[in-house]
Amino acid sequence: MDAVRVALLREVLAGTEWLGATRRFAGALRGAVVSHGGGLLLVGTAQYEPWHLAAHLVDEAAWSGMPELAPTLVRHDARPSDPAHLAVGPGRLAAARRGETLLVVSPDEPGAELLERVHDARRAGATVLALGDGGNELSTMSHEALRVPDGAELDLDTVQHLVSAAAGENAVPVPRGRRRFRDRLSHLAETLTAPPPPRW
Repeated sequence: MDAVRVALLREVLAGTEWLGATRRFAGALRGAVVSHGGGLLLVGTAQYEPWHLAAHLVDEAAWSGMPELAPTLVRHDARPSDPAHLAVGPGRLAAARRGETLLVVSPDEPGAELLERVHDARRAGATVLALGDGGNELSTMSHEALRVPDGAELDLDTVQHLVSAAAGENAVPVPRGRRRFRDRLSHLAETLTAPPPPRW
């Protein structure tokens, strides 16, 4: 989902609880990775890997000038033969420490093994955030949670788009050569509405 579609979606959702909820959660995510600076671990369940969220956070990290937002995707079936960025397995959660942030995306109950790893990471000092409908246990052990119950007005994928877009906004001073989300959106709108270039 590109910036224009996110803006249109936000317009449609104006006045609902979703805009505030996704911005609050994104603010908690941004605050955790910026203030702690220890890295962001992103993990889903054995049945659901948050590929799209990982890709969007990488984009937001680049656009906002906040490299801390680029996550390490932790995969349940990672193999040593996978490319380096896809070869991080659940053992990485056991190494999570104070200063790191763990974002768990779960459309349903995550299962005992993942819950145990998340609990251990929290006990070791990692900040835990939960997104989805991972059940009460995951929400309870999280520092911040955004529930997306089955049958809600928005599905988990849409909420992930809103969260990732909001995570890169309002970054503290924008580094040279970087533009705020609003500036990027304005530039994109101008580009899309500009007349076509003359033929050469």
